[in-house]
Amino acid sequence: MSQTRTLTPRTSRLLDIQGFDTVDVQELAPVAPWLRLAFGLCAVLGGVGTLLASPIILLVLTLIAAVAAASPVHPFDLIYNYGIRHLTGTGPLPRRGVPTRVGCGMGAVLLLVTAWAFSAGHLVVGYALGGVLTFVVLLVSTTDICIPSLIYRSIFGWPRARDAQQKDDRHGDNAVHLERRDLRHRA
Repeated sequence: MSQTRTLTPRTSRLLDIQGFDTVDVQELAPVAPWLRLAFGLCAVLGGVGTLLASPIILLVLTLIAAVAAASPVHPFDLIYNYGIRHLTGTGPLPRRGVPTRVGCGMGAVLLLVTAWAFSAGHLVVGYALGGVLTFVVLLVSTTDICIPSLIYRSIFGWPRARDAQQKDDRHGDNAVHLERRDLRHRA
């Protein structure tokens, strides 16, 4: 049932920005579409919670986002890892990197403020915040463009291009060794 998949350079770069830059592309390619599942479910729950102006739904999603921020495995990844992957014949999802986890943390904060806005009767603020949040999560779930990861990378640095890593690997200097060497020279 397992199919050989490849990643376009664009998708590979967007996933690297999200923190999958240390995952081998042969391991990442077959499961890349399933990395969107967690965000798709968050977009649905966030959208429903916003449309219904429901602090309860938004608070439940806040807890899910907080766990996703604290753990390299998103709670919704478990649906794939313990169920769907056995039907598709693909491997488990790789652990999520810091940029994505920071994005989940940002989402948890925004969800909490949105839930508060609805519970305090500030409907316009709640709909505006919930709408923005739903859009951002919908964007990553459909295009792999993760705005919080882009913000993180613009502050803390961009991952190396995979073709540069491959060139280094051919000469015996893989990206990890080069990064360690760079850190030693900076100190």
